[in-house]
Amino acid sequence: MLVSQAIGQGAAGAPVAFKLRGSPNVQQGVVIGATPAGVQIRIGAQTITLGASMFDTFQMATPPEYAQGVQAYTTGDLAKALGAIRSVTDRYKGLPTPWAQAATSLLGDIYVASGDLPKAEAAYAEFKKLYAAAAAGAVSTSEVGLARIAVAKKDLATAKAKLEPITTEALKDKSIVADSNKALAYSQAFLVSGQLKEEEGNLSGALEDYLRTVTIFYHDPTAVTAAQQKADAIRSRDKDHPVTVP
Repeated sequence: MLVSQAIGQGAAGAPVAFKLRGSPNVQQGVVIGATPAGVQIRIGAQTITLGASMFDTFQMATPPEYAQGVQAYTTGDLAKALGAIRSVTDRYKGLPTPWAQAATSLLGDIYVASGDLPKAEAAYAEFKKLYAAAAAGAVSTSEVGLARIAVAKKDLATAKAKLEPITTEALKDKSIVADSNKALAYSQAFLVSGQLKEEEGNLSGALEDYLRTVTIFYHDPTAVTAAQQKADAIRSRDKDHPVTVP
């Protein structure tokens, strides 16, 4: 644990309640931000830095910019989405919360959608570095991101190699925990798998994967929205010869 002098009382921050591993007591503080060293929390007259692995529980409200970024991304306003999500990740990437992890992953998705693949790859790599050791499923989420890049590059073999282990595991998993990293990874994996199959010309298989995200692996709202839009687009292509799932 690192301790520094207190910063000004007027400094920005967000309230947090947390309990450290091995401690029975819940503590209150204000999150100042996150650095590679850990989470910066002001408690009284001091600012301490705690590694993410030190927390048993960590409760902090989702910043409004996250919801704004998700909404902008799902409606295709990528510039607004990037600004909102960057405002979250610049301050809070590395926090042990589902929304911080989702925002860090979504940053890569936004870069892919914007066509900036080098930044997307860097964002996914940073996500993997920050969260791989924190919770099950984080590595899978970064692998889905890299598969998304591979699809954008038309490198379908690489995309398939990254996705198939995740989708196979998802179909066998009978104990999905909502809001977990693994649940989010499954949602994204079938969305990207659908995109891969569309590129291959397998519209029936693509529709099936999109509908899996919508109806079974629906834990990531951004993936569900995108999958529903793509499923609707496939169904409306030829109403005289509708595409059906296998």
